[in-house]
Amino acid sequence: MALFTAIAVFGSSFIWFPAGIAKAYPVQHAVNVIAGVLLGPGPAVVIAFVTGLIRNIMGTGSLLAFPGGMIGAFLAGYIYRKTKQKWSASVGEIIGSGVLASLFSVPFAKVFMGSSAGAFFFMPPFLVSSVSGSIIGYVLVKRLVKARAWKYRLDH
Repeated sequence: MALFTAIAVFGSSFIWFPAGIAKAYPVQHAVNVIAGVLLGPGPAVVIAFVTGLIRNIMGTGSLLAFPGGMIGAFLAGYIYRKTKQKWSASVGEIIGSGVLASLFSVPFAKVFMGSSAGAFFFMPPFLVSSVSGSIIGYVLVKRLVKARAWKYRLDH
């Protein structure tokens, strides 16, 4: 879990791109997919939380990293666990981070950040970030399976 957290924090410092009004950080979403498949929903949520916490302490993240990362991480792991299909973790990440977290961010941003932005303000950048990261995460999971790098979770 610490390694995935380190990858997410470090990767987010270097790999990002503009996505409308925000920045897309695909490494966090890729880590969510990989951790959801390899470790399950609980550890994936912890990784997303600790990553968001460290990035906020460092000044490289926003409070929206918490709902964005944690909801997607949970759904990536949960949907994978229910279906046993690796691609379903990516779908869970996109639904969780791209759709649900963007909707949850409206009241979250109002309460914690004083912003009155609507859902469509958050959804496009959240979707761009989660789709790009989910694709990367899926490709990496497929490579890990092919290399037999992680037998425990993938055999269940």
